[in-house]
Amino acid sequence: MRIVACLNGDRRPEAHPALPVSSEQVVAEARAAVEAGADEIHVHPRDGAGAESLEPQAVAPLLRLLRAELPDVPVSVTTALSSEPDPVRRYDLVQRWSALPDSAAVNLHEPGSVEVCRLLIDRRVGVEAGVWTPEAARILVASGLAEEFLRILVEPMQTATEDALANASSIDGVLDRAGLDLPRLLHGRDRTAWPVLETAVAAGRGVRIGLEDTLRDPDGNPATGNAGLVELALARTSAAA
Repeated sequence: MRIVACLNGDRRPEAHPALPVSSEQVVAEARAAVEAGADEIHVHPRDGAGAESLEPQAVAPLLRLLRAELPDVPVSVTTALSSEPDPVRRYDLVQRWSALPDSAAVNLHEPGSVEVCRLLIDRRVGVEAGVWTPEAARILVASGLAEEFLRILVEPMQTATEDALANASSIDGVLDRAGLDLPRLLHGRDRTAWPVLETAVAAGRGVRIGLEDTLRDPDGNPATGNAGLVELALARTSAAA
């Protein structure tokens, strides 16, 4: 079972003392997370002011540092509109990336998502289809690109665990009826992060954890950092084995 460490997401720098913003901080947190047991890294690149950015000058130096420090660890980056709200400009930025990640997450409900998926496939970057709703799952199916994707990220964003799991089940239903057998990674956010992770573990799916998804441990205490969250997730996957 693979564990993806999601290091920072769209959270503001003041959200947590260990939230990595600069490239050097991201690399340090990535190294610690891998040492704690993470198999992959997912990151939202930032500019010099700490804001999310898809600019080539933000993405390329970060990837070079991560590859130098962790040459055998797959690295995923975001393409979310939280990083660049203009879909046309987002496409242009991704097209101009001078260094490429192993994979990139694309939220299928966002405008221009299918076009970005095609661009990434053309550039030989693995596509992680971010599916938040059954409607997004139907966009995925209708795109005709699913067989070329790396995996599907089932990402229920409801704040109540029962609602999040019901949404995830509805998403799975759409994907199952379409006959898609791509790997599916299931994860929640904030209050649902740990219950959804435990559901994913029980189902034998890959899991994701890190300060992007939660700032707290399963008992509700502040997390020590990404490595601490990975250690707690790994303990749960080991207990379920």
